[in-house]
Amino acid sequence: EVQLVESGGGLVQAGGSLRLSCAASGFTLDDYVIGWFRQAPGKEREGVSSLSSSDGRTYYADSVKGRFAISGDNAKNTVYLQMNSLKPEDAGVYYCAVGTFTNYKYYSEAWVYDYWGQGTQVTVSS
Repeated sequence: EVQLVESGGGLVQAGGSLRLSCAASGFTLDDYVIGWFRQAPGKEREGVSSLSSSDGRTYYADSVKGRFAISGDNAKNTVYLQMNSLKPEDAGVYYCAVGTFTNYKYYSEAWVYDYWGQGTQVTVSS
């Protein structure tokens, strides 16, 4: 059974940092695209960052470039999202997702991902 479990969310002050983890089981993260998405109340789910486990290609939303960093540890079957200089607008439920597509133009598109975690809440106080 494929399973993705996010962790690392919490409450942080603006300017602070959090590191989210996405642990995968039921398959290996050797040839997939792993994405982080977030959803704030009343807003659509948006792509934050993605990583190709095969060639290391990454995607970052403009709103997080220079502040967030995605990385993977294939030995641990885990992907991380380091979030620095957090802003109140970064708050929301963060989900990790895995997809088998390869076209880079879809990295931020939620509909192409096959498996999703349950999400972890990130709250940023101003």
